[in-house]
Amino acid sequence: MLAFFLLYICGMPTERERLLQHLAPTSDSPIGLHIERAEGVYMYDPKGKKYLDLIAGISVSNVGHRHPKVVNAIKQQADKHLHLMVYGEYVQAPQVQFADQLASVLPKSLNSVYFVNSGSEAVEGAIKLAKKATGRSGLISFENAYHGSSNGALSLMGNEEFKHPFYPLLPETHCIRHNHLEDLQSITENTAAVFLETIQGEAGIRVPSMEFMASLRKRCSETGALLVLDEIQCGFGRTGKMFAFEHFNIVPDILLLAKGMGGGMPIGAFIASKELMSTLSKQPILGHITTFGGHPVSCAAGSACLSVIQEELLVESVPEKEKLFRKLLNHSEIREIRGKGLMLALQLRDSKQLFPAIDRCIENGLITDWFLFCDSAMRIAPPLTITEQEIKEACTIINQSISK
Repeated sequence: MLAFFLLYICGMPTERERLLQHLAPTSDSPIGLHIERAEGVYMYDPKGKKYLDLIAGISVSNVGHRHPKVVNAIKQQADKHLHLMVYGEYVQAPQVQFADQLASVLPKSLNSVYFVNSGSEAVEGAIKLAKKATGRSGLISFENAYHGSSNGALSLMGNEEFKHPFYPLLPETHCIRHNHLEDLQSITENTAAVFLETIQGEAGIRVPSMEFMASLRKRCSETGALLVLDEIQCGFGRTGKMFAFEHFNIVPDILLLAKGMGGGMPIGAFIASKELMSTLSKQPILGHITTFGGHPVSCAAGSACLSVIQEELLVESVPEKEKLFRKLLNHSEIREIRGKGLMLALQLRDSKQLFPAIDRCIENGLITDWFLFCDSAMRIAPPLTITEQEIKEACTIINQSISK
């Protein structure tokens, strides 16, 4: 009764207040937008105000919010069954179909898909696979790398400020400089795997050189270290190729996927050759296991999502959309536009200039963001379905928001 009396005296709590009341926080100042529904590239609050989503839930909604074919696939699967058994024990048609589809768009050596629930889980699985397959324990990643927040993934993070409070992490992990050829000599016969975001995300969108990527592939092959490419942000068409490693004419030993993989549903995967992946199935049996990995509804959504990307030729449309963004984002305060395809960073002077601009964008109906390890650049990663007119609308709001 006291609680109801206090609500009567003080008024009902707002949705933002309720967010802070019982949900575990990730920061002291969440954006706190109340979104009631979403469709295509737009999100809507309870009063009907619409926001153009320029970050796609951090590179998740590649085919837009609630694409009809994805929603239909979810509904059809929900009418059949939900969870049945831990991953890998039963024949579940959505898993089989989606794995077949993925293999059909990947190099022949990447033919065995292990489904998990998220990007971090894909990283964890790849760490175990690399250690088991090579019999080695050394892991190498890169400065300002972001691979997730779980213990193993955090061990590969390239930023000490975020890692230090959680020490001790995995031993024998070593961070080297991104895009520096001389640092590749750190890869040795003791290295189980090298983890690299094909295009770095939270570093503020950093694209490596062709020479660096070729040299990295060569060095891993020479030493027997496995090359693990993290395409959790940059996969599924975002860069103008189905997978970003295609830009560099190399093939990883292990590929990590998530985010844009599920059309808005939670799913991830680590993918390798059948021979490599088989090492997890023996000595011991069930060397890696997940209860909900490859959930049938998520796999059905992922299958529909990949079909939409292919049928609507979304990958082919990305380069022209990138050109339009680069042409129209012409404010004098923009110092650089980095990236590839619809994975771009708009570099401003510093965070004092950037954060007010982001706030003004949101006020003016456009959702954008910054980067974890680059707080002076604005994120541009919209759904791949964004139209020319919507790009023009977005660029007008950004230019105006920077000016004010």
